Amino acid sequence: MSARLHALLTLWLTVTQGGCTYSNNHWGEWNDSQLQPTIQKLMKGYNRYLRPNFNEGPVEIGMSLDIASIDAVSEINMDYTATIFLRQRWRDSRLVFPGNESVSVDGRLVSLLWIPDTFIPDSKRSFLHDVTVENRLIRIFSNGTVLYALRITATIACNMDLTKYPMDRQVCTLQLESWGYNLQDVVFYWTRGNDSVKGLDILRLAQYSVESYYTSVSEAVYETGKYPKLVLHFALRRNVLFFILETYVPSILLVVLSWVSFWISQSSVPARTCIGVTTVLTMTTLMMGARTSLPNANCFIKAIDVYLGICFTFIFGALVEYAYAHFYTVKHHTIEDLHRELRRELNEYNGNGSILSSTQPNRPVETSSPAEEPAERQADSEARINAADQEPALGRVGGLRSVKDASRRAASVFVVENPYEIDRRARTVFPAAFLIVNVLYWLYYLFL
Repeated sequence: MSARLHALLTLWLTVTQGGCTYSNNHWGEWNDSQLQPTIQKLMKGYNRYLRPNFNEGPVEIGMSLDIASIDAVSEINMDYTATIFLRQRWRDSRLVFPGNESVSVDGRLVSLLWIPDTFIPDSKRSFLHDVTVENRLIRIFSNGTVLYALRITATIACNMDLTKYPMDRQVCTLQLESWGYNLQDVVFYWTRGNDSVKGLDILRLAQYSVESYYTSVSEAVYETGKYPKLVLHFALRRNVLFFILETYVPSILLVVLSWVSFWISQSSVPARTCIGVTTVLTMTTLMMGARTSLPNANCFIKAIDVYLGICFTFIFGALVEYAYAHFYTVKHHTIEDLHRELRRELNEYNGNGSILSSTQPNRPVETSSPAEEPAERQADSEARINAADQEPALGRVGGLRSVKDASRRAASVFVVENPYEIDRRARTVFPAAFLIVNVLYWLYYLFL
């Protein structure tokens, strides 16, 4: 039954396609004068619309890749552009010829042969190079093995995780699938395992270095069936040195520059304000420039954003520190002026009082008589009774006073007696805090 079905299908294709089976002296776009005798014999009775081993099992197709270049890796579009040499091998028993040699034919003869319908599923754009001719190679061996090679440039999607940018590591893939033939028709395999991929070891990229790569064999499951799939996985590690020189070092220098104001006198208001505002604006410009090479709307909080935010916080904190110190300096000067004025008035009052006391005559000293002592004792006893009655009320008042005293002591912690001490403490606190934050930042993003 299968042989009869094969014969009927061959006959139908011969009749309907009109020349798809090359039995006469006409080979599509080619004729006898343009083809070698060996090719003429091979093409006689050959049907390029039927795969090899039709009704006899799937065709085994071996794949190998040469990565010529990876031209660009885009974080904005999340893709990479690569130029590859794709080589496919399979055996077609209809192309067996005597001898031990191979026949290399013009790439344009691909229209006479059956070839796999391999495609790149994640490709956004791709094209076959055609300078000076289409970059294709067809080589037929005497045992019927066909080598089909072509040069392709493709832009391929790569899902990236940018949370650790620019200390990130991206894993991209290059997938090869069959478009129409399922696993019952064709089977893909890597010809030499991981050694089937060449060129990644010596590849040099602008921002990345190839850390590792490996190959795998899988299958693609769609609504129409299961299809063969080969996958090349390769890991790209970003070179962070460029970003250290371009972003991190300027940010650190701006933070250090904001600390210079701690050594400037608080009375130099224009100088300290100018340093604070200038560093804040420069840091804002640096943060905007660091985001130009990345997507404007994405869900990633990147490592570089965290660091720039830390630096901006320290710079802004230095500006707020001067405002805080200046406020208490002015307040301290106002209190000192008030004390000085009160002292001057008190001195004037004390001087006038001593003069008046020296000019007044001596007054007689009044003494109480013995008859008044019982009345005084009675008044004293009444006062003690009243004091005993008022002890609970005084206890409540004492509790309120203790609460008020505790609140005053808590508030006294934030009261600055010497405003110049603020700058002296800031000279130590700001660098120490910035150093600790840097250690935690680099430990987390480099080793965790």
